[in-house]
Amino acid sequence: CVCLVCIYIYVCMYLQEARCGYVIILMALFWCTECMPLAVTALLPVVLFPMMGIMKAGDVSIEYLKDSNMLFIGGLLVAIAVEHWNLHKRIALRVLLLVGVHPSLLMMGFMIVSSFLSMWISNTATTAMMLPIAHAVLQQLKATETQAEERDLQSAIAVNLAFEMDTRESENEENLGFSQELRRKAMEAKYDLLTKGMSLSVCYSASIGGTATLTGTTPNLILKGQMDKLYPGNGDVINFASWFGFAFPNMVLMLVISWFWLQFMFLGFNLKKTFGCGVNSDRAKEAYAVMRAEYRKLGGMKFAEGAVLTIFVLLVILWFTREPGFIPGWATVLFNKEGPFVSDGTVAIFMSSLFFVIPSRLPTCGSYGHNEAGKVVKAPPTLLNWKVVHERMPWNIILLLGGGFALAAGSEESKLSEWLGNSLTPLQSIPPFAISILLSLLVATFTECSSNTATTTLFLPILGSMATAIQIHPLYVMLPCTIAASLAFMLPVATPPNAIAFSFGNLKVVDMVKTGFMLNIIGILCINLGINTWGYSMFNMGTFPQWANTTHINITYYV
Repeated sequence: CVCLVCIYIYVCMYLQEARCGYVIILMALFWCTECMPLAVTALLPVVLFPMMGIMKAGDVSIEYLKDSNMLFIGGLLVAIAVEHWNLHKRIALRVLLLVGVHPSLLMMGFMIVSSFLSMWISNTATTAMMLPIAHAVLQQLKATETQAEERDLQSAIAVNLAFEMDTRESENEENLGFSQELRRKAMEAKYDLLTKGMSLSVCYSASIGGTATLTGTTPNLILKGQMDKLYPGNGDVINFASWFGFAFPNMVLMLVISWFWLQFMFLGFNLKKTFGCGVNSDRAKEAYAVMRAEYRKLGGMKFAEGAVLTIFVLLVILWFTREPGFIPGWATVLFNKEGPFVSDGTVAIFMSSLFFVIPSRLPTCGSYGHNEAGKVVKAPPTLLNWKVVHERMPWNIILLLGGGFALAAGSEESKLSEWLGNSLTPLQSIPPFAISILLSLLVATFTECSSNTATTTLFLPILGSMATAIQIHPLYVMLPCTIAASLAFMLPVATPPNAIAFSFGNLKVVDMVKTGFMLNIIGILCINLGINTWGYSMFNMGTFPQWANTTHINITYYV
């Protein structure tokens, strides 16, 4: 603390750039060490910027609720409604019943479901829901196979007793007992490995799936907010449709290659065996019955589930068609003729507000019936109420996002971003694809020991300044690094899904490091392949955009 105070006194003697830089370094230190809650650290600009003469208090405070915050809130309200009515569990079990229970298909099914759910709800909630289902299925598979092995062994003993000489009976029993012990150990090892692989497949696919949509994980919204703050005239280059167009194919590619890698690590490449060809179908049927029983417990689809699903589908359709890019969207035709009035945040808030209007049950003959006390109930609860939202909404993230915008405004006012951009001009001699790969590696490494929100907060604004200084498209470096911040696969403490899988799957740190290291490499290569192929064409990466050339860069700190 004494050192920080001394540095502050020294810095205050110099220019505003140095003062703003001091705030950035201080907050980066607090975010990385988490010596204070992240949201509390995000409030420091409200105190430090006015005291240092960088910005007025009113100007700082107004930065804490932007359009990206509204998009975040709307997306979370949809996720809360889906979880509240167990719609996500119904979707998960339905898909798993379709793919079957053979090891490779089962892993594929869990990865598909986890990645899809994580596109719309948090990866932590997805992992916490999917892992107990995975372990219940594996336990049933193990119990069924154990019983089958015991039946086979008893049959073998009976055959041997019938055909072998009495003088060798005891020797045969001893050999059979030894064989039984070997089989038991082999089965234990097999299912221990399978449990590890299934646990990692769930948590990894949840992290990968979150990269596919703009609202899937916080770093994606950080990039959206930074682009709008750094480059106000960017023409809404990052919206739900454009992000999905780039990130979804990239997610599918990462998911497929990750499945092959996990297959190799935990199941081997005997595809005939792991896909269940020639395997006793009775064992698969009993494990399948476990998932079917779980699905039946949910009962038929209720009106509330159908209403939530309908709102969810309509929201996604409206997001895609608002500004698809290749044709004028409905927002352009109806509302945005004279400017960008309607955004993705507008749509998210409008659709999510319907959860507080639509009832959770249909009326019956003029009333909604009677409750247990015999009292007439004419107004059933709506799909969501504020108590549920208040308990499940991560309000701290809203402050984190606001803190990022405040730092962005401070860096613009203090001219720190302009100074930083000029300092990075020597990087112009390095090929852009090499810069992208190296920076993605750096971000992916940093995010292993820091939250992905803190990582993108620290790196993206610097990358924006660098891109403008060396005259390359800002998205060419900012987009890969944003996705790379979600590739925290190596350590249990890197993300909550990793920690949940670590506690569930009897994993050791070395298991996660060996598997996650290669997945990090796979992810970085896939991202940079995407940014140099379909992404290059989508965002016109070959030219330095005019909106970036004529705009002063302001370092956006966005959590």
